[in-house]
Amino acid sequence: MTPDEVRRILQEKNVPFEEKPIQDGTQFRCRNGEIFSVYKTGALVCGGKITDLSKLIDEKQGQGDKAAAIVHHAPEEAIFVVYGHDKQARDDLELLLRRMGLNPIIFANLPAEGETIIEKLEAYIGHGGKAGYAFVLVTPDDEGRKVGDVGPLKYRARQNVVLELGMVLAKLGRKRVAVLRKQTVEQPSDIDGLLYIPFAERVEEIKLDIIKELQAAGFKPRL
Repeated sequence: MTPDEVRRILQEKNVPFEEKPIQDGTQFRCRNGEIFSVYKTGALVCGGKITDLSKLIDEKQGQGDKAAAIVHHAPEEAIFVVYGHDKQARDDLELLLRRMGLNPIIFANLPAEGETIIEKLEAYIGHGGKAGYAFVLVTPDDEGRKVGDVGPLKYRARQNVVLELGMVLAKLGRKRVAVLRKQTVEQPSDIDGLLYIPFAERVEEIKLDIIKELQAAGFKPRL
């Protein structure tokens, strides 16, 4: 399936959406929560909230190239992603996980449903939730220093990232949480046994480390 075909289907069904280029393809984010990523190979990956719309696109895809069928993600493959202001890092991680055959859960892609952020996070992780692992992106979102210090300001993670890091640790445990930290960021207060994976600019740099940790947690990412 091509981006033009997906775009035409969404327009015919009067589905509001935003379109943006991604690596090796095009992504369509629908207002109802669904996400369709179309790659140059013809592969179509469906993520976010699953509705009848994906079934329709699946049928259309089935009428074309069977080898490039739509990919749906099982709940047990879900990975929760905590992030701050760095949307590029978030999008890079989302794409990387989807290529591995996993389902990254991104707050921005979830329907509102009248829930607070904390309620939504609690619903998606831990016992009875949809995600059994979490990646926390620590990126240079804020600047700060200790009161009374006169040195330069240091890059720090956004406050919501630190809060959500604590929540996913409480829900999943240290062995099922990995912090992906941009090297320019001051490392959050040490938590004994917590895994920090540093990267310079792009998440792709630590792909092998991510695969290793997922495998250790029982996931089977496509290589």
